[in-house]
Amino acid sequence: MANRLIDETSPYLLQHAHNPVDWYGWGEEALQAAQRDNKPLLVSIGYSSCHWCHVMERESYEDDDIAALMNRLFVNVKIDREERPDLDGIFMNAVQMLSGQGGWPLNVFLTPDGKPFFGGTYFPPEDRQGMPSWSRVLRSVSEAYESRRDEVASAADQVVEKLNAMFASFTGPESSLDDAPEAAFNKIQQEFDQEFGGFGLAPKFPQPMILEFLLRRYSHTKDQNALQMVEKSLLAMARGGIYDHVGGGFHRYSTDSRWLVPHFEKMLYDNALLGRVYLHTYQVTKTPLYREVVEQTLDYILREMSSADGAFYSAQDADSEGVEGKFYVWSQDEIRSLLTEQDAAITERFFGVSSEGNFEGENILYISEDREVVATDFKITVEELSEKLSNIRTVLREARAERIAPETDDKILIAWNSMMVRTFAEASVVLDRSDYRQAAIQCASFMLTKMREDDRLKRTFRAGRSHLNAYLEDYALLADALLAVYEMTFSPEWLEEAQTIARVMIEYFLSVPDNLFYDTSYDHEKLIVRPRDVFDNAVPSGNAAAADVLLKMSDLTGDEELRTIASKNIQSVGELMLRSPQAAGQWLCALEFLLSTPKEIVVIGIQSNDETKALMHTIYDDYRPTTLVVGAEPDVLANVAHLPLFEGREMIDGQSTVYVCENYTCMMPVTSSNGLAEQLAGNNSEGTPFGFTNPFA
Repeated sequence: MANRLIDETSPYLLQHAHNPVDWYGWGEEALQAAQRDNKPLLVSIGYSSCHWCHVMERESYEDDDIAALMNRLFVNVKIDREERPDLDGIFMNAVQMLSGQGGWPLNVFLTPDGKPFFGGTYFPPEDRQGMPSWSRVLRSVSEAYESRRDEVASAADQVVEKLNAMFASFTGPESSLDDAPEAAFNKIQQEFDQEFGGFGLAPKFPQPMILEFLLRRYSHTKDQNALQMVEKSLLAMARGGIYDHVGGGFHRYSTDSRWLVPHFEKMLYDNALLGRVYLHTYQVTKTPLYREVVEQTLDYILREMSSADGAFYSAQDADSEGVEGKFYVWSQDEIRSLLTEQDAAITERFFGVSSEGNFEGENILYISEDREVVATDFKITVEELSEKLSNIRTVLREARAERIAPETDDKILIAWNSMMVRTFAEASVVLDRSDYRQAAIQCASFMLTKMREDDRLKRTFRAGRSHLNAYLEDYALLADALLAVYEMTFSPEWLEEAQTIARVMIEYFLSVPDNLFYDTSYDHEKLIVRPRDVFDNAVPSGNAAAADVLLKMSDLTGDEELRTIASKNIQSVGELMLRSPQAAGQWLCALEFLLSTPKEIVVIGIQSNDETKALMHTIYDDYRPTTLVVGAEPDVLANVAHLPLFEGREMIDGQSTVYVCENYTCMMPVTSSNGLAEQLAGNNSEGTPFGFTNPFA
């Protein structure tokens, strides 16, 4: 018999719809039931690809006796953390205050008025390894609530008080932040793993926003140490088991310091952010492996993570048939049965396959030898080896497709889709992939048409229904995605949509007194606190993403107010960047933009013309993190004439023409790729007035 979760759209909540636990979704019905029956709320938070969430469900939530105990003692609420990052953030911080630890599944106990007083993460069905059983926890919490209610209420009030203090104003340093990038770089360098790349010890996460900051640092200073950290990390991940060498795409994190054994879930946001940093590093180095990783990753997204409408799904589970990683590992016998004798031998050598395996008797594929070495040993060229590896991947992927696959969480989230749109948009231009261009346009159009009502965004879409108020990160990242689509297409309607989204974001989320945004809009449902997370986690901080996109938009449109908001926003968290740079990668990228002298490149021409394509290739042949590229076809110039960047811009002698501007001064227009390359390299400093007064001088 189904419980109330049967009416939800979240795949994670629907996974629990047939538990014997009388689950509620979060909302007034659950809160009223708790107050009516004078019972505490038990709020359980997880997500569909969470391994230990599945374990606890099998062990406890599907157990009739444990479910009966939960139903008798508590009002039980299930939350998908990906749909409700506000609640997840509030209750995760509360549990960390109460227990000193956090993670998922997150189980937090609330008073009937919604205030947390106890919590933890995974609990086993019996006492085990120093952990109390779930049943014991349930009875102890219920007994404490019944017998020491005043103490419980006081403890809950203290938690709420601390949460309010945590989300209150942030104070930036009085001094300038000019030296903050250098100070942050030095701290990050101390955490770098010189042997295997990445940062810190196992479990090791990719941290793409830190890598992006380091790449920007290299672009700005030419510090080889910054590039070395990026390349060592990216090469190690691309060779390791954290990367899916058969199907493309990255798993969530590595359980070891060598990037060999992953936690096998795949998340849309990881692949969006990692795909982008590999793309940018390819622009810097021209290393073919980086391009290969980008294309394999984005092709995987198109093949396995795309809806019929062109939007992108959220995640793929780590487990299949109840076993973590089963879908992704191989035995030596299986490899030999699928491939020719030579191809099997190449696979065993190149991907480190052995009879004993490297993961519970099976093999996680990883690159164990350089291509040059393997090619020499097999007396073939590197090109021939690469072709063979491509064919081997195809055979293995087709064989793997016959297995029972992990579940795909097919809900569509604006923030995560927006990150993927920017990656597809940039990759389409850099790699000249028209299918990536189409993917970016389709997804952006989907979000604007299916996930917006009267200029207000909806967080999630599934089964034909969009719902839940969107959050700061949704608005900020969508505005950024729309700017990327505008840069890719030259179509001014995308810029107009980005400006609309940014205006709504400022109106509903900005706290004027302290120049920071809240994660929720001012008309969001009333919670025990109004959350505001300034730290980067697996995805960029909504505040940092907002600052970044407002700086870009200000530079593009000449709107001084946007730059002022972003500048004050960044200054407010200056102390965070100096104290904890690894939690501030997106902030540091925004700060680099703020402190730099951005270039604007204006292209006037017909996009489909070969001469325009050649000019665009020259522009995107290098990584230009503080360069905005805008363009217009001659027949739509009137639609962008109000933008200062387009003032007086036109095609010269009927040819596609580029204007390179720096520090609000433009060089002479150029119509050839060679002339453009010289200007971009700084070999031509003759400038003419930009045509409007610099509002930020």
